[in-house]
Amino acid sequence: MNQRPPDVPSEADMPNRRKMQRIASAALYAAMVVLALWVIRDFVPAIAWACVIAIALWPAFHRIEEHKFFKGRSTLIATVLTIAIGLLFLLPVGIGIAQAASEAHDVIEWARGVQENGIPVPDFVQHLPFGAAQIGSWWQDNLSQPLRDSPAMKGLHGGAVVTFGRHFGARAAHALMLFAFMLVTLFVIFQAGPKLSCELMKGVRRAFGYDGMHLFERMAAAVRGTVSGLVVVGIGEGALLLVAYMLTGVPHAALLGFVTAIAAMLPFCAPVVFCGAALWIFVEQGALIPAIGLAVFGFVVVFVAEHFVRPVLIGSSARLPFLLVLFGILGGAETFGLLGLFVGPALMTVLMVLWTEWIER
Repeated sequence: MNQRPPDVPSEADMPNRRKMQRIASAALYAAMVVLALWVIRDFVPAIAWACVIAIALWPAFHRIEEHKFFKGRSTLIATVLTIAIGLLFLLPVGIGIAQAASEAHDVIEWARGVQENGIPVPDFVQHLPFGAAQIGSWWQDNLSQPLRDSPAMKGLHGGAVVTFGRHFGARAAHALMLFAFMLVTLFVIFQAGPKLSCELMKGVRRAFGYDGMHLFERMAAAVRGTVSGLVVVGIGEGALLLVAYMLTGVPHAALLGFVTAIAAMLPFCAPVVFCGAALWIFVEQGALIPAIGLAVFGFVVVFVAEHFVRPVLIGSSARLPFLLVLFGILGGAETFGLLGLFVGPALMTVLMVLWTEWIER
């Protein structure tokens, strides 16, 4: 009579053995994924930004790819789109640095004059409706005197400046490195093109079924709608405030309008720019009414854009209610930073889909 070797399971034990093997394989796969993510943890933000930009530009990528001139030229399309994205981010930074460099000489001369003579009391202080005497007296005691011997100015010439410069340089170099890796990742995603998209959807369908694939598509639509809403609303706010800058006589109105458009792509950041412009009009020109008008107009534009236009644009793409869009944008930004502006609406989409499926069962 033949005996079964001790390491060969019986017919009754085979289902349990397969179940244990599947559990062990899943645990091994999860451990390897976690280990891989830990190894590349410093580059996860760059990969995430590349995925967000690729999702937002995927419809445009398909339209370009279908053109007869670009048919089968995925590398050329990837190169063109990557260079365009790089220039879109680098040009504003370059313009800002060039503008700052052109104004650096005047700023240095002003700082030297402040050290030797102090800061005179501005004329608008005398015209304040209340508190003019107290503010003028404080200004005379603290700022109108030569500042070269003040503790604040001594601190600026000490180790604080060196430390700040080192930290700023290190952060700038780190940001530039992440930006470069983001562009490389974006190029690889675009170069893979439809093949990558098909493989990704196939993997999602195999792991989570058709419901998971549908959920993934809704999340991608939410990210795409968020990018569109942020960009469109930012450009609109920048254009409207550019007209206001020109009417109120703000210098460098075109550059300031461009900066406002960039800031307006982030929720509630535009007021920093136009309030600074309004303050400049009030301090340098003494024009109280134009300064108030610019600030009021800017807040009206921001209020309408942030509370009505942007949620409608994002909600229509992701099919989300207004409140979920608002919570997704603000909560995502608070939790994950800038990347959370796109992650938040995508997570709210998941919540909405799960709720819909739950009540329909």
